[in-house]
Amino acid sequence: MSATSHQKRRRVLAAAAGLTTVGALVAAMPAGAHDRGNGHGHDHGYGYGRTVDVQLLSFNDLHGNLQPPAGSAGRVTHTNEDGTTRTIDAGGAEYLATHLREARKGNRYSITAAAGDMVGASPMLSGLFHDEPTIEALNKLKLDVTSVGNHEFDEGAKELARLQYGGCHPVEGCYEKKANGKPKTFRGADFPYLAANVTNEKSGRPVLDPYFVWEKNGVKIGFIGVTLEGTPDIVSAEGIKGLKFGDEIETINKYTKVLERKGVKSIVALLHEGGAPASASYNYNCDSPGPGDGISGPIVDIAKKVSPQVDALVTGHTHQAYACSIPDPSGKPRTVTSAASFGKLYTDTTLTYDRRTRDIVRTSVASANHVVTRDVPKAADMTQLIDRWNTLAAPIANKPVGYISADIENPADAPERPAGNLIADAQLEGMAPADKGGAQLALMNPGGIRAGLVHKASGSEGDGVVTYGEAFTVQPFTNMMTAVDLTGAQLITTLQQQVSGPNQAAPKILQVSKGFTYTLDMTKTGADRIVTSSVKLNGEAIDPAKTYRVAMNEFLAGGGDGFAVLKEHKNKLVGASDLDLLNAYFAAHSTPAAPLAPPATGRITVVK
Repeated sequence: MSATSHQKRRRVLAAAAGLTTVGALVAAMPAGAHDRGNGHGHDHGYGYGRTVDVQLLSFNDLHGNLQPPAGSAGRVTHTNEDGTTRTIDAGGAEYLATHLREARKGNRYSITAAAGDMVGASPMLSGLFHDEPTIEALNKLKLDVTSVGNHEFDEGAKELARLQYGGCHPVEGCYEKKANGKPKTFRGADFPYLAANVTNEKSGRPVLDPYFVWEKNGVKIGFIGVTLEGTPDIVSAEGIKGLKFGDEIETINKYTKVLERKGVKSIVALLHEGGAPASASYNYNCDSPGPGDGISGPIVDIAKKVSPQVDALVTGHTHQAYACSIPDPSGKPRTVTSAASFGKLYTDTTLTYDRRTRDIVRTSVASANHVVTRDVPKAADMTQLIDRWNTLAAPIANKPVGYISADIENPADAPERPAGNLIADAQLEGMAPADKGGAQLALMNPGGIRAGLVHKASGSEGDGVVTYGEAFTVQPFTNMMTAVDLTGAQLITTLQQQVSGPNQAAPKILQVSKGFTYTLDMTKTGADRIVTSSVKLNGEAIDPAKTYRVAMNEFLAGGGDGFAVLKEHKNKLVGASDLDLLNAYFAAHSTPAAPLAPPATGRITVVK
């Protein structure tokens, strides 16, 4: 059966189960045709009162983390009643499945939705197979709908379409075989990916469905999915060629009117953009002292301008945890949520639906984040899925590539990270030979470093062994490396763009190779945070008029992450992939008897 036939079959089955896709809306039954309520009273999930409680379970930024995330990436912070904090190990698809299935019990009306970045920047178990394992896991989780995120475009729109509709990888083919030995075709997602604000530049049409309507017993809830307008700044330019990313607010408001004209009054926006709560604790009250007072960032402005007809916003991208009430344009509090990242949390929101008005009773909306703890039974079907794909990956994943003497950490809140220093040093060494580019220094974008390296791993692996799979998890993008010419003035501008322009509110501090040093003065604002006189290479001040050879991945060389000046480079030479250089560095500098020590910090001096 073709991929298209598979998708059509799934949509027919979905419609029969009470799920209405965009294509089926035109044939939807008249309003009230499924309404068996008695016109008064509260339903409590049984289907007969005027109002009915609809459970909305949501999460975001899974990034293909099917196995429990390691180290600090797999922990959440809880604030106790006395103000002290504790950390909880969390995440893993086997546990997420158990928690979601338990949460659904007793809820006749239950929807599961997500806010993008389900795939991309994934650990090797999923990334090696272009995230087919994650889509399969999400199907088993009974995900009803998700928006796209920026990482859904890491491999381009065609690959995203393959994940949605099915079919084997165009280059690598089918990864699995049937019992008869024939290739097993990847079936694609059973849930719709929504991309309302991602349009084809020529046709102006969304590349995927802009909205989705969930329906059961006459209860209809519409979902509009968008990613952040700034997606082109944070993904490879090649992957989004021919696409346009529209304004989030304008797009949501546009399709809110479309849904209203179709009789859908209850609306949830799935938005891959987020905010930053004042506390890192998942149970922080961001509505103290007033609604939304404890959260900042892009989502605040967006939420205040999105149509009041939207009843809740499920958000993501910032990897933060919050369940806030941010006032809508009419001043009425509206629920805005995010469940951190990597499947460590899920959000449980109660939407009270009024059958007479066909709208959500906003005063009755309640929402909270819950930890995906690892003290519950593992979901057997998820364990089987993980074991199956691990078996396929094992010959590559378990191959040792190096040895370390201690954890090499990747603290997301630190300007300089040991893992970042390691990667930058590996890139410099790989691109320094004259025939490889002649690089004098290397720059690495912090968002490209997805994990640290843990010295003492679980399972049968010996302490200090770094496998190919672990190295892949640190750098899963497999970006090609480049060596380019930049003037000293452009280098200084690059450092200034870390903390100014698009990056002023949320600085993106580049990781730098050994020998390149400077001072970051956080008591100042914008570009002034870079002390230009402190910028040195091997102890010598950077000369604005001099030309330097700089190693960086193609994402940065294309101006990614707001570093527009890097697009002005000259004399580009393309080298090996970033992962190849990291593995080569391990091979050159570590043995079982002499493991590699974590690189020292001190390249960036921070003044607070």
